Amino acid sequence: QGQLVESGGGLVQAGGSLRLSCAASGRTFSRYVMAWFRQGPGKEREFVADIGWSDSTYYADSVKGRFTISRDNAKNTVYLQMNSLKPEDTGVYYCAARLRPLLGRTIWSAHDYRGQGTQVTVSS
Repeated sequence: QGQLVESGGGLVQAGGSLRLSCAASGRTFSRYVMAWFRQGPGKEREFVADIGWSDSTYYADSVKGRFTISRDNAKNTVYLQMNSLKPEDTGVYYCAARLRPLLGRTIWSAHDYRGQGTQVTVSS
């Protein structure tokens, strides 16, 4: 069975940067679309970004130009580089994987594998 484990979260001041990592294990995820979601305090979980097996990327409008998703298939790891962080970026960030490229892109439950999350807090 596959497993996803996020790391790299923490406390950062507004305007700062963080890089999240998602380590995949138990199977090869090179053919999966890898995605990041987040859930802020009192908010619903929302899609952040994803990257396909051919390195095509897609971002939510709220993070476009500030966040960059990337993957290293040799390490079975996905990254989320977050720059120019804002207090509204605060939340738990989750990694997810799905086999179907276009179906269920922004739907958490449509992903075949889902991580437990890492906390990101951006102070003003």
